[in-house]
Amino acid sequence: MKLIVLFLSVAVLSACGPSEPSKQAANVPTVEELAANPEQLKELRRRCKTERPTMGDVLCNRVAEATNKRFFGDGKVAYTPSETPPKF
Repeated sequence: MKLIVLFLSVAVLSACGPSEPSKQAANVPTVEELAANPEQLKELRRRCKTERPTMGDVLCNRVAEATNKRFFGDGKVAYTPSETPPKF
């Protein structure tokens, strides 16, 4: 009985190896490439809105990340409050 449990444990753990990247993700541009090309990003955003099942989740998720990256920038903008406080 203990041998069977040991064998099943080894079989389950050996199946938990790193997964291989899918073929769909192999030809998808990176977030940095998409953020650097605004025309392509705009077209892909439009297509992801209307044709997401055919475009694929991997591409549309990267398009969304690139859009956020272009909008928010690097996130290192310092907050500079005004010199005069607001009057409520």
